[in-house]
Amino acid sequence: MDINKRNKLIEEISRKRNSNLICYIAGDRQNVSTRIAPDIIPVFYKHLEDFKDKNKRIDLLLFTKGGDVLTAMRLVELIHEYTNNFSVLIPHKAYSAGTLISLGASEIVMTKMAELSPVDPNVTNVFNPKDPNNPSAKIPISVEDVYSFISLVKDIMKIEDDQSLAKVYSHLLESVHPLALGSIYRTYSLIRKVSKKILLSHMGYDKENKVNNIVDFLTEKLFSHNYMISRREAKNDIKLPVEYPDEELEYDIWNLYKEYEKDLLLEKPFSPEENSNTNGRFQVSSGIIESQQRTDLYLFEGLVQRNTSSPNKPNNINIIFKGWKNVRKESS
Repeated sequence: MDINKRNKLIEEISRKRNSNLICYIAGDRQNVSTRIAPDIIPVFYKHLEDFKDKNKRIDLLLFTKGGDVLTAMRLVELIHEYTNNFSVLIPHKAYSAGTLISLGASEIVMTKMAELSPVDPNVTNVFNPKDPNNPSAKIPISVEDVYSFISLVKDIMKIEDDQSLAKVYSHLLESVHPLALGSIYRTYSLIRKVSKKILLSHMGYDKENKVNNIVDFLTEKLFSHNYMISRREAKNDIKLPVEYPDEELEYDIWNLYKEYEKDLLLEKPFSPEENSNTNGRFQVSSGIIESQQRTDLYLFEGLVQRNTSSPNKPNNINIIFKGWKNVRKESS
């Protein structure tokens, strides 16, 4: 990993924006992908505490496909403990819980390649329908799918009387367990509450109508969890506080992201067998939280037990450790 090259880019972006910059890359490398999870909070706390000038704005360069929504809210709350001037810099993907984090910023700097997404999560629990192709697995249910089904029944099919609606819903309940639907509604209510709370944390209650419109857009009106929101749509249609970086800043943001992509090998699937030593041990970095003061890596460490007796049987892969480790800390 070329920490020096990344650190120079972090320093340059911080200088141009007169900010304290933290980079959070939740890598999406195949077989070792990472998600936003509660274990990032103490790591972020250490970075925030280590900033020498705590009066500067805080910038967060963010890349993620999503994760835990409550962690997104907690991270925004933590950052707001240190500043009222919080910006998110998005070089590429900031999906789902990443979009939620972005809602907590008073400024969202998006490159030409930057993408947000709806914040409707897929819900999976023991009551979900079984996957017909894999009986041991459950089919995730999208909040948007259930919402769209109800809209189809009422708005398109014009079924409005109680008796007909009861029949339609009884057919739905034959395929989806009532407790699974209850879980979906609970998740839907939670995501709306979290989205609204994050927005109000910096927009204020005098803009509650605008906040409600943004929440409606991101939870109901895009009809697909995989919908990719460009910076133009985020700014003009959803009315988020999106800013376009100038040419030099865009170049720096994108180059810094590409350094992380290269160092974490995000485009190359991870194979334990190919990356283990003669003793079968392997270590791989799959996420990073980095600032000028320190670098923390999310590591998978494991052991490949090769099956020498039967070449047709797969090797046993044992994960010995996974979690955050500090690998660099500048002295004060």
